[in-house]
Amino acid sequence: MNGKLDSYLESFITDRNELFTEMERYADLNHVPIMEITGINTLCQLLRLQNPKRILEIGTAIGYSALRMADTIEQVEIITIERDEERYERAIHYLGRSPYGQRVKVIKGDALDQSVIDEVHSFGPYDAIFIDAAKGQYQKFFNEFTASLNEQGCVYTDNVLFKGLVLEDEDLIEKKNLRNLVKKIKHYNQWLMQHEEFITTILPVGDGLAVSIKR
Repeated sequence: MNGKLDSYLESFITDRNELFTEMERYADLNHVPIMEITGINTLCQLLRLQNPKRILEIGTAIGYSALRMADTIEQVEIITIERDEERYERAIHYLGRSPYGQRVKVIKGDALDQSVIDEVHSFGPYDAIFIDAAKGQYQKFFNEFTASLNEQGCVYTDNVLFKGLVLEDEDLIEKKNLRNLVKKIKHYNQWLMQHEEFITTILPVGDGLAVSIKR
């Protein structure tokens, strides 16, 4: 979104608790990607409307989104996956300090490893799935884990506008890795909007949030 609009919207957001603001500072200082404030607030508002009982999150990072979701929905259970050792340990640290941490289970490993897939499915079904991991793998995550999504469940995908780069001609992007990633996100968005089993809208909040409702 436009930087001025972001600042305007953020001016209405009430202060988070001390743990959340500490996590935000840690993420900023250590270059850990967490949801932008307007994005996570929108996600939490949507979850209030949906009121899910069990959520699958793909991409724990330091546990920020998981704890924000657990704080938002009373009694919700969250299964979340993280493959990075340092981020996993930091997430466990923060979960241990939160009154909501006992409702969050972190699975350490790659979300596309079969052992992780089997464990995730064993905890299902899920009312909501939140995808916020390797952007180039979004479609694989979606295809694999929606098998455990309840009827009329929702899939939320972050970063689908990717800093506005989806508006650019990817062939003009000099860095090959970035160019390929933009192509994959564009492909994912188009594939998602045309999916026969889901109705999707993309909200221009944060870095772009796709909301896909199972038909």
